[in-house]
Amino acid sequence: MFEKSKLKKAIKNSKDRIAEIEQKRTRSQAALVEAILRHTEPDDKDVDFFNQFTAQIEEERENLHRLQKELEALESK
Repeated sequence: MFEKSKLKKAIKNSKDRIAEIEQKRTRSQAALVEAILRHTEPDDKDVDFFNQFTAQIEEERENLHRLQKELEALESK
């Protein structure tokens, strides 16, 4: 029972973390879109931030899926 609540809390934290990183990524994404619309070269820092945040989101999503599978396994017992 304790394990289920621990996993549910970890899942919530993971979802919150994904939302936080996505918000940060949106800022660099807006700068990239602006550069495209102005037909200018995007700043390398914005590109790096976007790629970095995207990698973090993918990593956290993998963690979230792993946690959800663990919870499903516990609930099916």
